[in-house]
Amino acid sequence: MKYVIMFTTTPELDTEVSPEHAEQAYGRTYDWFGTNSEVMTAAGAQLQPVTTATTVSHGGDGPVVADGPFSEAKEVIGGFQVIDVPDLGAAIAIVKTWPLLDLPGVSVEIRPIIEY
Repeated sequence: MKYVIMFTTTPELDTEVSPEHAEQAYGRTYDWFGTNSEVMTAAGAQLQPVTTATTVSHGGDGPVVADGPFSEAKEVIGGFQVIDVPDLGAAIAIVKTWPLLDLPGVSVEIRPIIEY
């Protein structure tokens, strides 16, 4: 089954982490991708900073385009990856090893993909 895993952060918590600890955690992400490469599909990417986002939303007279994300959420999606694993349990097991979970405000959302 295919799942998209979305890596999220809470930017206002970044200052709680020493640069050394952040560098160590980010360094381990390269190993994590290598270790789990067999379940990853070609889809996936790290995203540019949220300040580069453009949002298109519903407006009374048609779609409205605005600079920036205007989500109510405090978390920011920093990237995503599609994985192909037997079930949700396998997806959770992989995600629990995501190195950046050592940092405050980091989470990973797992969502099944609808396949036709």
